Amino acid sequence: MRTRHLALLLLASCGALGACTRTPPLLHVTSDNVRMTSPDSFLVRYVTSKGPFDVIFHRDWAPIGNDRVYYLTRAKYYDGTRFFRVVDKFVAQWGMAGDTAVGNAWRPLRIADDPVKASNVRGTVTFASGGKNTRTTQLYINFRDNTRLDTASSGPYPPIGKVVSGMNEVVDSLYSGYGEGAPRGKGPEQGRISREGNAYLAKEFAKLDSIVTARVIKEWRR
Repeated sequence: MRTRHLALLLLASCGALGACTRTPPLLHVTSDNVRMTSPDSFLVRYVTSKGPFDVIFHRDWAPIGNDRVYYLTRAKYYDGTRFFRVVDKFVAQWGMAGDTAVGNAWRPLRIADDPVKASNVRGTVTFASGGKNTRTTQLYINFRDNTRLDTASSGPYPPIGKVVSGMNEVVDSLYSGYGEGAPRGKGPEQGRISREGNAYLAKEFAKLDSIVTARVIKEWRR
C-alpha cells in the first residue's frame, strides 16, 4: 500500500511539473505536435556497431534543424537505424527508419531550411535533403571538407553539429564497401528502405553498420 501511495505521488509530481523526461512519440505525429525547442547546445552519444562517437549540436548554427534532431533523439528515433549510404572520402548517411510505420509517419513532416552559418568541413553533421525545404530525419557526417555543399544548388546544406570524439576511431571505420546507393552505385535503394525497412537491409546489405542507441547525455542552456 505504501509503495502504491509513493508511486501515485510521483505521478502527481510529474504531472505538476509537466514532464519527468517524458519520451516524445514516434507515431501519430503531426507538424504541430513534434515541435520541441532544443537547448542552446547538446551532446549526443551514438553507440554504434563499431563503437561510440559523440556529437555536439549547436542551435545557433541552425535552430530549426537542431529542434528536429533534439526531438528525434529524445524519441529514440535513431535507435536501430543503419548507415545506409557510406561513400569513402565523402559522407556517411543515416536516418531512414527501420520500422516502416515510423518511416511513413515522418516522411511528410518536412522542415524549413536554415541559412548556412557553418561550413561542411570534416566531422560536421548536416541534414540530407532532396531540395529546398525537404529536410525530415536523414543526417550525414562529412568525411572530409565538402565546402562545395555550402552553396550547392541542390541544397542548402547547413551543418547543425560536429563530431567531437570518435571521428577517427569509429566514424572513419564505418563499412563503405557498398558505396553510393543504387542506381548510381551498389548500395541500398532508398525507395526499398522506405517500403521494407531494416528487413531489406539485413537481408541484402548485412555488412552495413548501425546505431544501437543515440542519447542526449548533456545539455547547455544560457
